[in-house]
Amino acid sequence: MAIYLDNAATTRMRPEALAAFVAQAQAAGNPSSTHSAGQDARFAVESGRVEVALSLGADPAEVIFTGGGTESINIAIKGLYWAAVARDRTRNVIVAPEGEHHATLESLEWLEQAQGAEVVWVPVDRDARVSPEAVAAILAERAGEVAVVTLMLANNEVGTVQPVAEVAAIAREAGVPVHVDAVSAYGQLPIDFRRLGVSALSVSAHKIGGPVGVGALVVHRSVSISPLVHGGGQERRIHSGTVNTAGIAAFAAAAAAMHAELEAEAGRLRTLRDELIAGISAVVPQAIVTGDRGVDPSAPGRLPGNVHVVLPGCEGDSIVFLLDREGFLASNGSACTAGVAQPSHVLRAMGFSEQDSRSGLRITLGHDTSASDIHRLIDVLPGVYAAALDAGMAAREPQTF
Repeated sequence: MAIYLDNAATTRMRPEALAAFVAQAQAAGNPSSTHSAGQDARFAVESGRVEVALSLGADPAEVIFTGGGTESINIAIKGLYWAAVARDRTRNVIVAPEGEHHATLESLEWLEQAQGAEVVWVPVDRDARVSPEAVAAILAERAGEVAVVTLMLANNEVGTVQPVAEVAAIAREAGVPVHVDAVSAYGQLPIDFRRLGVSALSVSAHKIGGPVGVGALVVHRSVSISPLVHGGGQERRIHSGTVNTAGIAAFAAAAAAMHAELEAEAGRLRTLRDELIAGISAVVPQAIVTGDRGVDPSAPGRLPGNVHVVLPGCEGDSIVFLLDREGFLASNGSACTAGVAQPSHVLRAMGFSEQDSRSGLRITLGHDTSASDIHRLIDVLPGVYAAALDAGMAAREPQTF
């Protein structure tokens, strides 16, 4: 059986989540119906809301169920922007760091092209971390024009944890709402919605051993968001439509299991991560470890399960293919680029060359990753890298049609 090391893309469903999904999928009843079957479904949804809220340090009333992380991010960014513009048409600026997830990038591009928004991009450093001072400088100059600030809790490619609480405090002082994409951090770091001090936060079930196709958007009670979809008014009128009862039940089971073991599991993954980074550096000295090294135990600078390296002189796709042949499933970056080989926009934002930005390898550990998996990967990586170097970089000739 292949060793799965692409947990940032999706995780295997936990047994308890699968059992909850199957049990609820066999039941009838729309949660909006008033008969007993409908009320049974409503109980499953509201029980699930409580579990997900507990895992995020939120009030259950603040949890809005969605169709996944991308949908949550779209609802939050567009909804906060529209609500701000409805109150004050001069607030058409959105502030975001470079190197964000494609769900954010594409949402912002659409708002620029179709809605007249102006996006102010904040540079990131060599670790892909944004500076709170840089955000503060933008808000000091243009606070009266800013509709929303959006940023990741942790970078999905290189694993660097962002100073979200600091940015949120600065934005709150300026009267600007903050949305956080916490999809990659969920299940890796403790998340306390209240302590972060943000307006909205996005997560997805399939990153913590739940099913694909269900996620959540946490929206502070005091925050107004304009809906993308109109209909029956479900989920605080922010996300109308019949809710995914089976998916929510499975999400809740995964959230409860994850939350119960989070501290111990994060420590285990951190140990494996550091061992893998040291091993790769020893057997492939050309490898460049990217992102925060996570060496400060008092501050979670890097996601516990994330290892990202640049392997100069080869295509990341070649490394992934060759590792697959050896029985290891990894990736060269985000799984949300529709399978199109291209330089990593995150590495480019960090200052890497275009060529090195095509040479990334992302290894993400999960609840079923063992120490022996790590040791075996370290053993095969030198040979895989040598073969990828022999294959070289792909030709970059312009295509004609």
